[in-house]
Amino acid sequence: MSGALEGIRVVEFANYVSGPYAGMLLGDMGADIIKVEEPTKGDPFRGWGRVEYSPTFGSVNRNKKSVTVDLKSEQGKADARALILSADVVIENFRVGAMERLGLGYDQFREAHPGLVWCSITGYGSDGPYATRPGYDTVGQAASGLLSLLTDISDPKPMGISLSDHLGGMNAANGILGAIIARGRTGRGQRVDTSLLEATLSFCGENAARFFENGKTPGRATRTHQAQVYAFTAADEKAFVVHLSSPTKFWLALTEVVGHPEWVEDARFKTKETRGKNYDALNKSLADIFRTNTRAHWLGLLLDKDVPSAPLNTLDDVFADPQVRHLQMRVDVPHPKLGTVGYVRNGVRMSDTPNSVRFCSPELGEHNDEILLPLRRKTD
Repeated sequence: MSGALEGIRVVEFANYVSGPYAGMLLGDMGADIIKVEEPTKGDPFRGWGRVEYSPTFGSVNRNKKSVTVDLKSEQGKADARALILSADVVIENFRVGAMERLGLGYDQFREAHPGLVWCSITGYGSDGPYATRPGYDTVGQAASGLLSLLTDISDPKPMGISLSDHLGGMNAANGILGAIIARGRTGRGQRVDTSLLEATLSFCGENAARFFENGKTPGRATRTHQAQVYAFTAADEKAFVVHLSSPTKFWLALTEVVGHPEWVEDARFKTKETRGKNYDALNKSLADIFRTNTRAHWLGLLLDKDVPSAPLNTLDDVFADPQVRHLQMRVDVPHPKLGTVGYVRNGVRMSDTPNSVRFCSPELGEHNDEILLPLRRKTD
């Protein structure tokens, strides 16, 4: 079965994560993704790995074709113009004004190609006082407030995943899909803008709504107290989590598991609100109890009582997990030099137009002859 976006051509002028991730998500849905790279080294992420393959690059550039274009040369600009005019969608994540200075901005194509969907991903937005600042993932996490919800402000630590970059890519793909649907009704494309700041701040909507309501600045502990979520280490030094959430039945079951049914009537813990106010005391009592036996022991009891809980898995645990294996989250794709390379499949399953990983990330300029030569013949 064909993908949902089969027949849609996307031209990607993007490096690193946010733009390439957006393109990859569309490529998984069947779109034809043409990645435009500079001729000498290509996307800088190509250098973040071995000579024959970079997992960092590969993780966001599968299902794409690579062409090399020197945007500083006249031939390169002509090739870029031809690619844009052939596209349904353009994705770019250069700094604000870069494409316009090259004569390749959206306004320079909207009349000649009214059906074009143009997506621009920036650090802080396409205009405003910070528009020209360099935008990278950790900067987006910090400026948006997300990092303040993930780390201890008094002892801050950066995150081990590029959250803002990936959120920027997800928001971009979402906007592009909406623009494609709108074009189906109106026949006209449009400009889609997002940024690391906008995408990440929109992701913080729950905490922002609470701040708007009570004026109190939330921190890392705010949601843990309200949602009654905990993390513990068992006697075997293995970590796990418990999420009590709202239903009282989870709290009642937990008191049985830990051997303290009297906590049900304890004034400190009797309601969700009082448990939130006395979170630290409850957390310490539970931590001491869970230190007395292994993780497997406690998870067995918790899950037997239907308490939402799970091991705090590392990635080696994740890909050995029977549910992850059942969902076939890892896919191995043929590679011309390495035999196969592994990817995590798209997180969405579609019954009639399934997503798929059809081929691995391309070699630099691998598709120049296939894509650029026919376009040049058309313009000769």
